[in-house]
Amino acid sequence: MQRLLGMAVLAMTMACGFAARAEDTEFDPAKVSESLKAIFQFGSVETKKALNANTVTVMSGTIGGTYVQFGADLASVLDDGNKLRVLSIVGRGSVQSVADILFLQGVDLGIVRSDTLDYLEKKGFAKGIKKQFSYVTKLYNEEMHVIAPKSIRSMKELDGKTVSVDLPNGGTFVTASIVFERLGIKPKLVYVEQRIALEKLKAGEIDAVIAVQGKPSRAVSQIKDDRLHLVPVDYARPLQGDYLPASLSAKDYPNLISDQRQVDTIAVPAVLAAYNWAPDTERYRKLALFVDKFFTKFPAFQNPPFHPKWKEVSLSAPLPDWQRFPAAKQWLDAHKIEPVARSRFDDFLKQKTTSGKLSSDSERESLFKQFQAWEAEQARAQLRPEQKPR
Repeated sequence: MQRLLGMAVLAMTMACGFAARAEDTEFDPAKVSESLKAIFQFGSVETKKALNANTVTVMSGTIGGTYVQFGADLASVLDDGNKLRVLSIVGRGSVQSVADILFLQGVDLGIVRSDTLDYLEKKGFAKGIKKQFSYVTKLYNEEMHVIAPKSIRSMKELDGKTVSVDLPNGGTFVTASIVFERLGIKPKLVYVEQRIALEKLKAGEIDAVIAVQGKPSRAVSQIKDDRLHLVPVDYARPLQGDYLPASLSAKDYPNLISDQRQVDTIAVPAVLAAYNWAPDTERYRKLALFVDKFFTKFPAFQNPPFHPKWKEVSLSAPLPDWQRFPAAKQWLDAHKIEPVARSRFDDFLKQKTTSGKLSSDSERESLFKQFQAWEAEQARAQLRPEQKPR
């Protein structure tokens, strides 16, 4: 009996000691976590208001793609308790993100491709849709990856072949459809989620898989099959109005490209887009708060461990035929951040042409897009070794 009494006293002493240390420690979860406070105050109307007042939702993309990684990066850097919460949602592709921004309750932003809205208008699915959108910033360029057996050496050889272009509500479907149409190539398109499509390709059930994602694509990087390679996409004239020249290297995909080689391809800009809310609305206020935090903390995204594609982002880069979100333009103007200097483009132009002049405005704009892609590559190449993404 005395032994049991002693053990009880010891247990009480230890419990009191732990309680005292818990009171003194700065790691008491109830003190450091606003989320836990919200749980403890469950049912409070004020808690509900606080959690919703400054939460911004971003529709990203499918698992394995670059969009979803960018969404996670935004949440990681910008989340600031009740002051600003960024909620990244796994999406279903560029076309679905357009619909979600327009119609899905609570969605504030989404990552879409620059060719998606044009495609929807040209195909008659939407009229004047660009007027309903504004863009916060152009993000990065997404490269077109064409994965196929080594027996297929060019895009023309895909004519009549079975080619997976992801789900029909995604950006890969849109870009692939446009490219095949403009090049006069008529494959048999199938719509299979890319992870499943890659397995079907390995099994010989389909002939190629298209993936339009920012390099290095996690899904493409994981392919380890000596029978497969990346098929080049020529920067043909029919593609030059809407796309940029790009390349993939052994550094990007050592399992698919032999050392010192490059595979030419095209790229399409990704855009952080929002519904064109009126300035006097609550949704506009939340987006303006997001823009201020995002632009202010932007340098943090350009260092590891965040996706290497952040190195390509220029907040001030113009996006033809799109309207900038007013709060974003105001921030750039207030901080005196100018778009890409045209003087550097003029120097670039002189190197690319004998006279420094082009025959038309459209040709000049096409070359300016090439210049922007070239500048992004130069910026990546000039990183100091300790800054380069691992």
